[in-house]
Amino acid sequence: MKQLAENLWIVDGEAVPFFTLPYTTRMTIVRLSDGTLWVHSPIKLTSELQTQIASLGEVRYLIAPNHLHHLFLLEWQQAYPQAQSFGTSEVQTKRPDLHFEQVFTPEFNAPWSADIAQLLFTGSHFMQECVFFHKASSTLIVTDLIENFSPDAFNALQRLLARGAGILAPNGKMPLDWRLSFMFAKQQARTHLVKMLAWQPKRIVMAHGLIVEQDAMAFLQSSFAWLEG
Repeated sequence: MKQLAENLWIVDGEAVPFFTLPYTTRMTIVRLSDGTLWVHSPIKLTSELQTQIASLGEVRYLIAPNHLHHLFLLEWQQAYPQAQSFGTSEVQTKRPDLHFEQVFTPEFNAPWSADIAQLLFTGSHFMQECVFFHKASSTLIVTDLIENFSPDAFNALQRLLARGAGILAPNGKMPLDWRLSFMFAKQQARTHLVKMLAWQPKRIVMAHGLIVEQDAMAFLQSSFAWLEG
């Protein structure tokens, strides 16, 4: 567990295979104003991690931000039965065995809105993702919307594939297959980008790859330059 800012932590988990690449996993934890915990994209739960979590506060919210990030949610629901789970409609359709309090929609009124703003990034038939902004630390929290893998995470062939997909640091962006699905919805994506830029993030935390700690606004604009193509 690593603390990035006041009331903001990340925990890096084991890599999982995806499209022949070893995808590192990352969970983000925010301690809200009421002292409870908001957990984004939960990773594999271990006894050591549970002990660390207990030192931070009570787990109140579990977040499945898109339909690819659900693998470990059941064990978290079982370990923290008092927690409320939220996710996109796609992840809820994919995992009918999981219980969710509500589905993310563009008009969703989040109970954590005093601390965290959010946006449902829509327009693609491939996937929706809910992105978040921790106001106090000016941190943008994304899952697969931007991937920014270190070249050292891959062997030579994997680096070639990652570069072709556009997910290699320092030029990480949305993976190629997802980008292509916005061919007829770029204006919708631009509208979402404008809102994210209006948040003026100083840091970008993604589930996969290197965190952006400097020049976050420039990085965000660069990572979405494909919208102008």
